[in-house]
Amino acid sequence: MILVTGGTGLVGSHLLYHLSLQNDKIRAIYRTKTSLENVKKVFSFYTNDEKLFSKIEWIKADITDVPSMIPVFVDVKQVYHCAAFISFNHKDYREMRKINIHGTAIIVNLCIDAKVNKLCFVSSIASVGGSLNNALITEENEWNKESDNSGYSITKFGAEMEVWRASQEGIKVIIVNPGVILGSCFFNTGSGKLFSKAYNEFNYYTEGITGFVSVQDVVNPMILLMNSDVKNERFILVSENKSFKEIFFLMADAFNKKRPSKKIKPWQTSLFWKISWLISIITGKEPLLSKYSARSAHSISNYSSEKIKKTLNFEFERVKKTIENVCKNYTNY
Repeated sequence: MILVTGGTGLVGSHLLYHLSLQNDKIRAIYRTKTSLENVKKVFSFYTNDEKLFSKIEWIKADITDVPSMIPVFVDVKQVYHCAAFISFNHKDYREMRKINIHGTAIIVNLCIDAKVNKLCFVSSIASVGGSLNNALITEENEWNKESDNSGYSITKFGAEMEVWRASQEGIKVIIVNPGVILGSCFFNTGSGKLFSKAYNEFNYYTEGITGFVSVQDVVNPMILLMNSDVKNERFILVSENKSFKEIFFLMADAFNKKRPSKKIKPWQTSLFWKISWLISIITGKEPLLSKYSARSAHSISNYSSEKIKKTLNFEFERVKKTIENVCKNYTNY
């Protein structure tokens, strides 16, 4: 039995489709019935065969609630832990710690109790250390706890520490650190908002650089690694390092929309996030921009995926092709 947590999210839902093509029994957890509709939508981008979705055994559970999770682990041999809370709002820090660190600790403990064979954890490049002079960042770069890290970065690093604890208890583990994940569905959250902005002809861009990857090029290496002899390793998953300007231009071209024409400077985003923060204090609403998202919009971070390429002889899809495919699905969404 294969268990997937976070199966109703971007990575989890695409992972479930690819797992459904195999003959293994699949179990996934959910919290609300409405979240299952997004998974069905993701499946519809791949196939009209409704039998694939019906292969999944769905159990209502919460990774932070031990009693609800205990029956989920019955007969489970492999676990894909995709569940996470992503936010750059400082008000969400406690909740992120609860879900990302405490929730992962619960998953690890249950894996140990159930004598699970292998655990794959979806982390992030946010928990990989930076580099000097814009050198390529690899899996060997050490995360610096003394840096001004975002709450998300801190909690993903903390979650990784829990997963490494599982390896010390005899569980084979794999950690993947994807860049910004581009995929169909979930266009109102996370990286999906980039497509929505481009479609609505958002007129601003920044020139910060980071790693981007298609959701298929996240889930396929996960499956390959879980079915291999590789264990107790982490892998950066990035197809290409591109600027946000390039990404917005590619999206605008794919949508046949107007490219953004106004460059936002660092001092402007710095001023805007501070104003947004003040407004959020007064209104109680979530700020439109946080300190860390403003900083990342201008920072330059280049990542290397040589390790996964050599380990699996894996080739990533080009970002341009990924964006064209997602934009096509967006217009049909």
